[in-house]
Amino acid sequence: MTCSAILGAVLCCQAVVTAGESRLSWPYRNGPALNGQVNAADAKGLPTKFNEQSGQNIKWKKPLEGLGHSTPVIGAGRVWLTAATKDGTQQFVYCLDAETGKVLHHKLIFENEDPEPLGQNVNTYASPSCALQDNAVYVHFGSYGTARLSTETAEIVWQRRDIKCRHFRGPGSSPVIFQNLLILTFDGINRQFLIAVDTNSGETVWRTNRSTDYGDLDADGNPKRDGDLRKAYSTPGLIEVNGRTQVVSVGSRGAYGYDAVTGKEIWGIRHGDFNAAAPPAFHNDIAILHSGSGGRNLFGVQLNESTTGDVTESHIRWNRTQGNSKLASPILVDGRVYMITDKGVASCVAADTGEEIWKDRIGGTHVSSPISANGLIYFCSEEGDTTVIKASDTFEIVARNRLADGTRASPAVANGRLYLRTFGHLYCIENISSTSRNN
Repeated sequence: MTCSAILGAVLCCQAVVTAGESRLSWPYRNGPALNGQVNAADAKGLPTKFNEQSGQNIKWKKPLEGLGHSTPVIGAGRVWLTAATKDGTQQFVYCLDAETGKVLHHKLIFENEDPEPLGQNVNTYASPSCALQDNAVYVHFGSYGTARLSTETAEIVWQRRDIKCRHFRGPGSSPVIFQNLLILTFDGINRQFLIAVDTNSGETVWRTNRSTDYGDLDADGNPKRDGDLRKAYSTPGLIEVNGRTQVVSVGSRGAYGYDAVTGKEIWGIRHGDFNAAAPPAFHNDIAILHSGSGGRNLFGVQLNESTTGDVTESHIRWNRTQGNSKLASPILVDGRVYMITDKGVASCVAADTGEEIWKDRIGGTHVSSPISANGLIYFCSEEGDTTVIKASDTFEIVARNRLADGTRASPAVANGRLYLRTFGHLYCIENISSTSRNN
């Protein structure tokens, strides 16, 4: 049995060609290998300490119009992210120079006559992150629209505004790319499916509905709470099992493995939670899945040639039922899973068994997902704090840093620089001398 993360195929489809500024350093919400890990070349010299008040290591800071939680994607010396008006009637793309912060493009992509109200103040109409290739950037706003843009001009090459569901609380799932397929996730209250479109034309290649039995029908046969317990926000992962690439996707009440080429469902498990947001992690032959913000279970699923059909009773290796994160994604580093709760309690568990190694308090409110570089893990809070800890079997804080504004977007890294999107600004943080600061 062969089960390995599909980093090679991901990098191939991104057409990474040279070092330095030409590299696609952070092409997805959760990095080049879809796992929150920073490449060694980009991690070199990455700062652990910065301070807005003193200006320490703040290379530049740029204000952003509108709202959005999309993580910046970075490649070829450019930073891409999306934003939207508070009411969702307009949705934009930003492109900034990674070195200077100069805004190269700030374009209106979609206008919406009557967006569905979010009903809460956590999400925005620009929360899904872009996906980046060397000659294309894909912007995604859920059911409001998806488009391929030119990386040179930011002009629309193709767009799809016909892929629909009711997000109810706004979109959140980000796209991933496999070969020539842009894979999108739609877990709304009325429809739940994955769809793959051709990256060159935007045409549908496959579409697969969730096979989930939500168990939420009332006496009249209608979903309870208008289907609120069916929605989810997760971004899928890619894994190769016995020479066959699978799309592993967690939804409400279930998680699944699909054939990446055809979309055919290969296996599934049942769980009791909803609002799944975290992408999967992969450790040897185990898929580590987070069930959502309901019960917040973290479980390890065995992946091998026998993982077919409903494997709920046969292939769940371990299930951790307490102390897990809510919306911030767990991150896997050297056989250990690190995560942080929405109340700022960090923990480390063994990826093989799910057993807790340590638990300690960092503090703050956490929605942003952590990243890892140089044996360290970076956690960013809504209060504006970035706490850096060692990725080890003991809890040790390396640095605490403070910005004037907090974040729900996840960090991104390129060429030794940390890019943080806060509620109102984009920061570039770099190890620099005080005389070379460019504010």
